[in-house]
Amino acid sequence: MKTRVTELLGIKHPIIQGAMSWVSWPELVAAVSNSGGLGILGAAFMRPDELRENIKKVKELTDKPFGVNFLPENPELDLLLDVIIEEKVKVASYGKGNPQRIIERTKPTGMINMPTMGAAKHAIKAERDGADIVIVQGTEGGGHTGFVATSVLLPKVTEELNIPVVAAGGFADGRGLLAALALGAGGISMGTRFIVTKECPVGLPAKEWIIRSSEEDTVVTDNLTGFRARVLRNKFAESMLDMAKRKADPWEMMQHAKDRFRKAFQEGDLEWGSTGCGQVAGLIKDIPTCKELIERIVKEAEELVDVVRNKILNK
Repeated sequence: MKTRVTELLGIKHPIIQGAMSWVSWPELVAAVSNSGGLGILGAAFMRPDELRENIKKVKELTDKPFGVNFLPENPELDLLLDVIIEEKVKVASYGKGNPQRIIERTKPTGMINMPTMGAAKHAIKAERDGADIVIVQGTEGGGHTGFVATSVLLPKVTEELNIPVVAAGGFADGRGLLAALALGAGGISMGTRFIVTKECPVGLPAKEWIIRSSEEDTVVTDNLTGFRARVLRNKFAESMLDMAKRKADPWEMMQHAKDRFRKAFQEGDLEWGSTGCGQVAGLIKDIPTCKELIERIVKEAEELVDVVRNKILNK
C-alpha cells in the first residue's frame, strides 16, 4: 500500500509505531521496521551514550528505516542531535517545545523531521518551521494528548497542510487505517496497539490489563509531566485526579508523577505506575507479532475498500 508517507519514509506499509518512553526499545522498533512499518525509538529519557548504544542495537536487528524520538527542551539536545546525525538516523521525532534548533541541525543532513501535534494551529506552525511530515493525535490517544477528536482534527489539518499527515489516536485495525486515509492522512501511528504485541518488552500483566480494559477505562490526568496525559485508571491516576481537584501546585504534581511510566512498564507496578494508554484499548483483544498485526491491518483495509464500494452501489 503506497502513500506519500510510505514514499517519503521508504517503508512498505503506512503504519508507524508511536514513540513511547520505557516501551519503544530496540526489539520493538526493529520488529516494526522489519515488518514494513516505521519503528521509533523512545529516547526521551536517554543520555547521549545510552542513545547511541540503543541506536546501534536497532541497527543490529534491522537494516530498514527507523526513527528516534526525543524532547526538544532536553538540556542535552545538541549532544543527542550529534548522535542521531552521526548514526544517520532516518527520522527525527519530537513533540512539545520549539523545534527550530532540531530542524536547523538535521534538515541539511537529509533527515526527515516528523513532529507530533495535538492541535491544528501547532501542525500548521510545524509545516512553516520546516517539518517534512506531521503526526496529528486526537484526544483519544494515550499519553500526552490534546482536546479534539481525531475525526475532527485530522480533516481540519489535512485541508490546511501541503506536507503529508499521519493520524494518531484511536487506531488498531484496518477499519481505522481506511478511515484515516479517507480523512486525508497518508498513514496511521499506533502506540497502545503496539504495546500489546509479542515483541514489545513490556511485562505480560500490563499487556493483559490493556486487553481487559474497555474504551471507558482511561482517564486524562492534569500535568503528568507538565502536560495532560491519558492513562489507564489505577490508584496513581486517581491520586493525580485528586490533586487536580484540590488545585495542587503544578510542580508538586510533576514531582508526584516522576518516573511513573518507568514504574509501570519496567517494574510492573500496575497500581502506582502510570500506563499511558488510549481509548483504543477497547478494540484490542489479542497479542500478535508485529508482522502479524501490520499485515492484518493492511489486508483488512484493502478488503474494506470493496465492502464500502459495494455498500454505496447497493444503496
